[in-house]
Amino acid sequence: MMVYFEIQLIAVVVVAACAIPGTFLILRQMSMMTDAISHTVLLGIVLAFFVTHDLGSPLLIAGAALMGLFTVYFTEVLNRTKQMSEDSAIGIVFPFLFSIAILLISMLAKNVHLDTRCVLLGELIFAPSQRLVVDGADLGPRALYTMGFILLLNIGFVVIFFKELKLTTFDENLAVALGFSPVIMHYALMSIVSITAVGAFEAVGSVLVIAFMIGPAATAYLLTKDIKKLLILSVLIGAANAIAGFWLAMWIDVSISGMMAVVTGLSFGLVFVFGKDNGLVAIARRRRQQAKEFADLTMLFHIFRHENSPRAEIENGIATISKHLNWKETKIEARAADLIGRGFLVKENKKLILTEAGQSFLALSRSKERAHGFHFRNLLRKIAFVPTHLTSLKKTVPRNVGKLSV
Repeated sequence: MMVYFEIQLIAVVVVAACAIPGTFLILRQMSMMTDAISHTVLLGIVLAFFVTHDLGSPLLIAGAALMGLFTVYFTEVLNRTKQMSEDSAIGIVFPFLFSIAILLISMLAKNVHLDTRCVLLGELIFAPSQRLVVDGADLGPRALYTMGFILLLNIGFVVIFFKELKLTTFDENLAVALGFSPVIMHYALMSIVSITAVGAFEAVGSVLVIAFMIGPAATAYLLTKDIKKLLILSVLIGAANAIAGFWLAMWIDVSISGMMAVVTGLSFGLVFVFGKDNGLVAIARRRRQQAKEFADLTMLFHIFRHENSPRAEIENGIATISKHLNWKETKIEARAADLIGRGFLVKENKKLILTEAGQSFLALSRSKERAHGFHFRNLLRKIAFVPTHLTSLKKTVPRNVGKLSV
C-alpha cells in the first residue's frame, strides 16, 4: 500500500507543478504550445546526453529548457513572417524537432536506456522504484523530490512575478507603459513550462504532461474568471483527477497514466456540459429564459400600444395578437397565462388588459435596456411594430430606476 501512496503522491505533485504554468498558458491562448514543448524537449535531452553521457546529469534539464525556448522562438519567427498562423507554425516545428530526437536515439543511442515509449506514455507505476538514497538512507522516490523542487520553483515564480504575469497576459501595452517587458515574461514562462515538462517526463510521459498542464486549467476556467481562484482550483481539480484516475486504473487494470488522462478529459467534459454558469445546459436554460422574457415584453408592448385605441377589444385579443406577431395561439395563451399569474395582465372576456404592475414592469425593462445601450425601438421594428406610446411610458419610470444594479 505504501507504493500506491507514493504513486498517488508523485502524480499529485506533478499535476500541481503542471497546472500552475498551464493556467497562464490557457489565459494567453497558448495551449498548443504545451504540446510542442512537451515533445521537442526530448531533443534537448538527447543533445545534452551526447555532451554529458550521463542520464542523471542536471544538464539534461538545462538542455531541455533551452530546446523548449528554441521551439517557442522558432515558432514565433515563422508566425511573424505572416505566411502562416501560429497553429501551422507549431505543426511544422514540433514534428520536425521531435522526429530529429527520435532519429538520434534510434541511430546513435541504441544501447542507452532512453526509451521513447516511456517518454511518450510514461510508466508512473515504476516511478517509486527509483529511490533517492543518501548515506545509505532511503529518502523516498527520486521523482517526488525532482517534481517537488519544480513545484516550489513554479509557486515562487508566480508569487514573485504575479503582477507582471497578469499585466503581460491581459494588457501588453499597459505593461510596457509601466516599465515591464512582455518579451522577458513570455520567455520566463516558457522556461518554466519547459523545465516542468522535462521534469515530469520520466514519471508520467509527455502525453500526461499535456493533460495535466491544460486539462485542469481549462476545467477551472469554466468555473471561475478570478485568476487567484483559477490557480487554486486548477491544482485541486488536477489532484482529484490524478487520484481518481489511479484508483480507476487499478480497478480496471489498465495504464495508470492513460486513465489519469481520461479522467482529466471526462472532468472537463462534465463541467463543459453541466457547469453552473458556463455549461451547455446552463447556457441553453438561460437562452430559453431570455426567449420567454422577450416574448413577454413583446406581448406587453403590443397590448400597451393598443390598449387606448378604439379597436382595443379586437387588437388585444389572443387571436389578433397571434396574427400580428405570427405566433401560434397556444404560445400566446401560454405566455398570457404566465403573465396573468404574475399579475402583469388581466383578462376580461377575450381582451387582455395591462395592469399597473405590468406597466411598471415595462417601464423598468425599458430603463434597463437603455442602461445597457440597447436600442429597443430598433429591435421592435424588426418584429413589425413600433410602439407609439414609449414617450408616455417613459414618464412612468421612477427617477431612481437608473440607479438600479442590473
